[in-house]
Amino acid sequence: MSKPLSRILATPQGVVLITVLVFALVLGIINPAFFSVATLIDLLRNSLVTGIFALGVMMVLASGGIDVSCTAIGAFAMYATMKIVLGVDVDLPIFAFFALSALIGAMLGLFNGLLIGMLGLPTLIVTLGTLSLYRGVLLTFLGTTYITTVPREIIAFSRKVLVRMENAAGQMVSLPYSFLVLVGVAAVVAILINLTLFGRKIYAIGGSEEAAERIGIKVRHVKVMIYVLAGAIAGLAGMTHVTLSRMANPFDLVGMELNVIAAVVLGGARITGGYGTVTGTLLGVFVITMINTTLLMAGVPSYWQKVVIGGLIIVGTGLPIVIERLSRHRERISRSLSA
Repeated sequence: MSKPLSRILATPQGVVLITVLVFALVLGIINPAFFSVATLIDLLRNSLVTGIFALGVMMVLASGGIDVSCTAIGAFAMYATMKIVLGVDVDLPIFAFFALSALIGAMLGLFNGLLIGMLGLPTLIVTLGTLSLYRGVLLTFLGTTYITTVPREIIAFSRKVLVRMENAAGQMVSLPYSFLVLVGVAAVVAILINLTLFGRKIYAIGGSEEAAERIGIKVRHVKVMIYVLAGAIAGLAGMTHVTLSRMANPFDLVGMELNVIAAVVLGGARITGGYGTVTGTLLGVFVITMINTTLLMAGVPSYWQKVVIGGLIIVGTGLPIVIERLSRHRERISRSLSA
């Protein structure tokens, strides 16, 4: 294996990128219409909500935690926002809808953060519990009916598109303004984790909490802030979903958390913490979306999607480790021979 290829395969992002190219090549051979701008636009649209959720979860995984309650937070935030706005019957700019949903999400994330950061409870247990808690409170106290009469500001925003064109089948595909939410969240998260002291603290805690505490990092406070930010991002994802569907369904979103976590892990983040990038996460989201969309279009049963995604997760996380071990083994052999 050539050195450049070994270096690419030694990183999860490299594995994901090659997987994207191979999968796209196979699909292009089967259906030449796949290689078109219209297909790319359709995939980008389908990846919007998953991508926003994944960026918040990536920060959590980089800190050594895990968040399976993100979709419940998103559903709660978007439905509560609709109930509040429709209840007060006041005209608000579209920015206010996103801001209110993000605020509600941040408050729910704060509850996660206090349990995990201040009380030191296991992240998986807490977020599994709050997944059911938030969903139960939503359906019990807020409502179980679909809100189809959304404010006209949301309707107007949903009709605005960045790009619109016709695909090979004669259908219109478009990239909505909601794509800018994903771009904005990705930019903020990238700046936060790469260019700020807070971002370095996230990776430090993910690498070793004890070492982070020794160098003066207030681990508990940082953890609380991580879950607050993840909650706010989940709230933005929930409101983005409303603008795409033009309705608020309390039964939506919950259930896609495994796809979100799969995309983040496939993009290079590790459950053990200390790793994770915005670029890798977005690549992982694109792979998951491409697989789900194309297999569904081909009439492949939904359970085969889980088979393919599960296999990609194993390959994407396992292959870099295997290559790294082989590389170390070759180095030991070369050292022993030279000695």
